[in-house]
Amino acid sequence: MAVVVYLTYTPGVLEHLKPKRLPGLFIALIVSFMRLWFSAARIRYLSEKKLSWIASFRVMLSWDFTSSVTPSTIGGAPMATFAMTKEGFRLGQSSAIILYSVLLDQLWFALAVPILLVTGLYYEVVPDNIGMVGQASMLLLYAGLLSYAGLMAYGVLKNPSAITKVLNGLFKLPFLRRWRGKIAEEAKNLEEYSHELRKKPKSFLLKAFFLTFMSWMARVALPTIVVLSLLPADVVLSVLRSLAMNLAFLIMPTPGGSGGVEGLFAIFQGPLMDRKAFIGLAVFAWRIISYYITVGLGMMATTWYINRSVIDKLQTEEAGAEINEDISAGNKH
Repeated sequence: MAVVVYLTYTPGVLEHLKPKRLPGLFIALIVSFMRLWFSAARIRYLSEKKLSWIASFRVMLSWDFTSSVTPSTIGGAPMATFAMTKEGFRLGQSSAIILYSVLLDQLWFALAVPILLVTGLYYEVVPDNIGMVGQASMLLLYAGLLSYAGLMAYGVLKNPSAITKVLNGLFKLPFLRRWRGKIAEEAKNLEEYSHELRKKPKSFLLKAFFLTFMSWMARVALPTIVVLSLLPADVVLSVLRSLAMNLAFLIMPTPGGSGGVEGLFAIFQGPLMDRKAFIGLAVFAWRIISYYITVGLGMMATTWYINRSVIDKLQTEEAGAEINEDISAGNKH
């Protein structure tokens, strides 16, 4: 981010800011919290409202935080599963709910790819300045997302037992074998809950997908809102490029995509801005609103779960020590 600001900043650029546009940054902040609300609402809905609203926000914030501090290709799903177990759900049930959430995300990607391919015939969705390699990479990304969405749909909706077989096979490895019994039990729970989700009416899937759709639309809208808060731009093209950017973010190998996503913002959104000096300012505002605020809130949520885990462990150890004392006292008598 500092590099982008350094390369694009021009002294006196702030004098060209129009006060009437700046309220757009507050709108971006509201849209960022709307994204979080839709994501939390989806988790709560998939748990059949067994999760309270506060717990749903905690789970989502911990998910977002872990995604922000680990490579984008890893994501925060494992932390979200752990968080749900701390909210009282069985590991298998938590895994099924998170897997279903990931599946809904993949279905959204499967919808987004055709939109980008069709609109790419009429708009320059992928900028020419990324070159032939960049164009080919985007096409490979589209193909990979569609393939992964198909596999997820098959595993979660069509054949949950396939996931169980994969887990059981994985935990036959020597260094994982000691957890094999526990995992086999939880894999069975996962399969059972997956079957329960499959029995839900189509309206259940449609509402869950609607919440997913709105969450991603809020995420996609953020770069465009930030750009329009500084300068006029082609709104349709900005939104389409933002959609393409968000798909490209998924394969960034750095924690939270840091470094790569700022560069992609400059490449995709920069050409739409008349004043190049505003690119660094736009990147800065966008990352603060969409990333760093989430990191701060997510850190608090994740720490809450870690503290709870430590407290539970200490209480278990204290209870075990008391039992041993009682047994020792009984033996003396």
